[in-house]
Amino acid sequence: MRYPEVADGDCAIAQALGVVGDWWTLLVLRDLAGGITRFSDLADELGISRKVLTERLNALVEHEVVERRPYSDRPPRSEYHLTEKGRGLLPVLVALQDWGDRFLLGDGSLTATTKPGSAEAARVHGLVGRRLPPHRLADRRNGRTDPVADTEWTVLYCFPGAWAPRTPGHPPGWETIPGTSGCTLESSTFRDRLPDFAERGATVQGVSTQRPDQLDEFAAHHRIPFSLLSDQDLELTMALRLPTFRTAGVDRLKRLSLVIDRARTIRAVLYPISDPAGSVADALAHLDALSGT
Repeated sequence: MRYPEVADGDCAIAQALGVVGDWWTLLVLRDLAGGITRFSDLADELGISRKVLTERLNALVEHEVVERRPYSDRPPRSEYHLTEKGRGLLPVLVALQDWGDRFLLGDGSLTATTKPGSAEAARVHGLVGRRLPPHRLADRRNGRTDPVADTEWTVLYCFPGAWAPRTPGHPPGWETIPGTSGCTLESSTFRDRLPDFAERGATVQGVSTQRPDQLDEFAAHHRIPFSLLSDQDLELTMALRLPTFRTAGVDRLKRLSLVIDRARTIRAVLYPISDPAGSVADALAHLDALSGT
């Protein structure tokens, strides 16, 4: 809904709040980003009245943040999807989540990890049983790749950032942030143990919010043979509400791994990860347990 009292024509913040300044509206956007696109499903997930939800969706459609896509003629039914304008709000949602994780659920410190048993860890482990919505992320070869491979299993590991030597690399103060170190070691360990994953019918893929060219330089230098995907637009991050931290003006993924089956269902979560190299063996152990071997 639009709120004229804050719609200062000279202030972009006020103009934006006039469109998305209602907290129900932001939660609707959160769930649309997570792949909940049908009216009844949104109402159930949010616990919101149908009248309020209708008002919020109609306003978002009016402002071209959301579009309707018919999926049934009899009776007439539509799904709701974010437009390009709506996807432009994903960094706003990620920033709100990061602020809440850091200052409301955490102790305010800047960190690339969390404590076991934290509210953030509980949210991430709550992904077990969740089906990953369809996504195609930019890969280092200028293509688009599904983060879930067409194999029995996919191990998708998220990492803060990894750079090749002699390239503009770690931002200032990177080494002082708990949890950032170990990205090269983690990727190299996955590389070295790739035959063990293949033996179990698993594909390994990495994802970070770095640019594809940065990932390509890193992969080429360290001979990483599997896909490293860029979620620089934060679509996967917001779809799964993955934990992030912000440094040097960029949102970075915290280190975690997901074990996903062929049906796109998340079957295991590794988070927090204190030992990047050891997490590779942990992922193999989860595959063995899930396969009953």
